[in-house]
Amino acid sequence: MEADRLTPLMVLRAYASGVFPMAESRDDPEIFWVNPRRRGVIPLDGFHISKSLARRIRRAPFTIRTNTAFADVVSACADRDETWINATIFDLYVQLHDLGHAQSLEIWEGAELVGGVYGVTLGGAFFGESMFSRRSDASKIALAYLVDRLRAGGFRLFDTQFLTPHLRSLGAVEISRADYLARLHDALGVEADFDRQAEIPSPQALLQRSTQTS
Repeated sequence: MEADRLTPLMVLRAYASGVFPMAESRDDPEIFWVNPRRRGVIPLDGFHISKSLARRIRRAPFTIRTNTAFADVVSACADRDETWINATIFDLYVQLHDLGHAQSLEIWEGAELVGGVYGVTLGGAFFGESMFSRRSDASKIALAYLVDRLRAGGFRLFDTQFLTPHLRSLGAVEISRADYLARLHDALGVEADFDRQAEIPSPQALLQRSTQTS
């Protein structure tokens, strides 16, 4: 599709129907729609925190923030040899963020952004787009805090689009397109709030809640 015809509203409608946009590479201006036959999701009551990751969460000298550097998170996710995030995709997600429909969770080490994840929110669905890590386990820690936040905000669906070994190790599963669309329909009817959790929990509180729900 021609990039100059895309609008944030069109993208939101696409997500609501079960498809999402991608580009072949950062240098390819064209956008295409993806509708996977099998879909990756993280059950919000089934996120797995291993003993080693729990130790890392307790000991890591990181500060967790949300939506303080959204564009920087997207840029960091695109900062790799191969990426589907071209200039149009970048601009669209920044616009969605400005409209309140795209969020970031960031891992900071002092003044340095060292990890994070971003995605689109619509109703009770969170569509995870990409994540990055510049420190050991930073992206896993970001996902742990994100899942806790989504649960607190009343979300029903955490869509990871595809299932990778990395995500599988954290509890992600693969479901059929029909199952996904049913879950999506249910989630879109929910009024969730990414900012309902006013404060970032302590590592101890995060791990305690994760043990109770997983």
